Amino acid sequence: MSDVRPPAVILAGGLARRMGGGDKPLRSIAGRPLLAHVIERLQPQCGVLALNANGDPSRFGRFALPVIADTVQAFPGPLAGVLAAMEWAATAQPDAQHVLTVPGDCPFLPRDLVARLDQARRAENAEIAVAASAGHLHPVIALWPIALRDALRTALIDEDIRKVERFTARYRRAEVEWPVTPFDPFFNANTPEDVAEAERIAAGDQ
Repeated sequence: MSDVRPPAVILAGGLARRMGGGDKPLRSIAGRPLLAHVIERLQPQCGVLALNANGDPSRFGRFALPVIADTVQAFPGPLAGVLAAMEWAATAQPDAQHVLTVPGDCPFLPRDLVARLDQARRAENAEIAVAASAGHLHPVIALWPIALRDALRTALIDEDIRKVERFTARYRRAEVEWPVTPFDPFFNANTPEDVAEAERIAAGDQ
């Protein structure tokens, strides 16, 4: 791999409107917060690890990770988190060329996520590698060149680009498909019904 265990940032700032508000990553699955499951999946694959969230960082204090806020104001959405990840990674792990981003509500991330994204990026001479499953892209589960941070800042501030796929369409993009049996590794818990399904998956994912 071009990066030895690249840095990773968990995008943990979304509001759980479909679950009554609050921080989705702090909801419990199998007796632990969603975020704890995400961290457990990522740590063996990555170098330094941080959370991207706005507001009071102390609510994530139990996880003992840096909490980085968006670096552009009034530009809500995942691209602001991706930019914050790029800018943080540039100083937190200066030898890294790429940073991984994932959402904070995907407790079953594949254990080969970084390896397969990086392999596809190199094989296809791509700039960005994005995860997919069941024919659907997961735009924020991606390996990003840290060198794109200035271009992304310009896209956000000067061009008002908010959609992740609109930005990534400008670059060579590798799309890496994962199988969805016995479950989709990118399953995310958006509703109380999803939480119940995640409990069922977790019970069998030993």
